[in-house]
Amino acid sequence: MKNLLNHLVDLFFPRLCPVCGKALNVQERYVCDMCMADLPRTGFHEREFNAVEQLFAGKVRIENASGYFFYERGNNYASILHDIKYHNQPLLGEWLGRQFALETAGSRLWNGVDLIVPVPLHRNKLASRGYNQSEYIARGIASVLGCNIENVVSAVKEHETQTSKGTYERLMNTKGIFAVGRPERYSGRHVLIVDDVVTTGATLLSCAEALSAIPGVKMSIATLAVARLS
Repeated sequence: MKNLLNHLVDLFFPRLCPVCGKALNVQERYVCDMCMADLPRTGFHEREFNAVEQLFAGKVRIENASGYFFYERGNNYASILHDIKYHNQPLLGEWLGRQFALETAGSRLWNGVDLIVPVPLHRNKLASRGYNQSEYIARGIASVLGCNIENVVSAVKEHETQTSKGTYERLMNTKGIFAVGRPERYSGRHVLIVDDVVTTGATLLSCAEALSAIPGVKMSIATLAVARLS
């Protein structure tokens, strides 16, 4: 009966793949099998000192860092991030976070992680959007790793959108926007910082700098997407 209902729903209210726009079948969740097979995966979890880790070299100590797939503005796969972030599709982010963790299970990216911290939104942006997309991505990852998600960091200062800013402007725009309350509670923990996309790394750097106030903290980074900068 449940399968019949699902077929009827898909017949009259078809779910569409955000990448190619084709109708999903009952077995397909949020992205069609063909587009998932062609997802431009980075493979960074297998590479030491990969492009994401290089963004933070000499700025803040990061144990491991990686992103699931490459993001290019105007590419069909960019619509995944747009749907998650702007089109009220946070569950798509949760599902992809889970796929990311499942596909990279056992890799060094997750070594020693015992706490997951999503990059927070300022309360004004959270009220406007209604959800924090990074928290949903973190939920998907946590479902595989079995780690707790904790909102250790808070966004204490609202900042302008990063989209049209250069590297230096992004760094200045995000400087000091995050803070950690009662850092002693998380002393000695290995924190996995989760965000939707990394470009220049400015937002993640600011978040990591705030977390560095925790005594003995270790930090790793996981993002759903990595922007191609060239």
